[in-house]
Amino acid sequence: MASSYVVLSLLMPVLVASLMVASASNFYNDFDITWGDGRAKILNNGELLTLGLDKASGSGFQSRNEYLFGKIDMQLKLVPGNSAGTVTAYYLSSKGSTWDEIDFEFLGNLSGDPYILHTNVFSQGKGNREQQFYLWFDPTADFHTYSILWNPQRIIFSVDGTPIREFKNLESIGVPFPKNQAMRIYSSLWNADDWATRGGLVKTDWSQAPFTAYYRNFNANACVLSNGVSSCGTNSSPSTSRTNSWLSEELDSTSQERLQWVRKNYMIYNYCTDAKRFPQGFPPECNLS
Repeated sequence: MASSYVVLSLLMPVLVASLMVASASNFYNDFDITWGDGRAKILNNGELLTLGLDKASGSGFQSRNEYLFGKIDMQLKLVPGNSAGTVTAYYLSSKGSTWDEIDFEFLGNLSGDPYILHTNVFSQGKGNREQQFYLWFDPTADFHTYSILWNPQRIIFSVDGTPIREFKNLESIGVPFPKNQAMRIYSSLWNADDWATRGGLVKTDWSQAPFTAYYRNFNANACVLSNGVSSCGTNSSPSTSRTNSWLSEELDSTSQERLQWVRKNYMIYNYCTDAKRFPQGFPPECNLS
């Protein structure tokens, strides 16, 4: 593991430089608190947002804009201490019975145990494509950047600039891919002790409440959909100007190496290796991995 930290330290100047490019927005302008009866708060003149959870209720917010492709960054600091049973969800989603969705979910832990970062991709109302990871740092000690790159060719999940998962557009072999439905950004902090920690074996310790998660430095370099019109042009021929270079972005060789490093050292669940769930055979994209 020590060699892994050496690799990461060598990458840090690149990661810091890339994070500095993103300009922070204002939560008052970009988001609406949607539930929680006062448990969610926007603070510091719109620079900080907090979600709260107690035994009565959790809380949540959503973006005012809808996006059809984008590079989305948000810095989160997760619930510290004994957060077992809690889930902090941060995701993109459309509406309707055949919705699309791109998920980060952070599953709480007993004090001293690592958080589990749960990822999933839904297309046309169907998911079942979970991958889970431990993180190589304490996500409760400071803010870290969680990013989703979503373009017509791929979805890339990243943490502090390090890619942890790539979901490619493989419609050519019959794999549905989210590309036609605009999605909003959502986040919530809620009680899921029926399943979240060790499959529901560990329950939420309400003596630790209220639980709080923190958000800052949101940035969306994205195509905003307004009245059916995309700010990036048409779906069939989106603008590919330099400012929208992410629309054709892919992993270079260095990023591929970092992705493999994460998969080797920190992936703890991959649906493509769970034969019990797929006795009739794995989804087609698994055969290409």
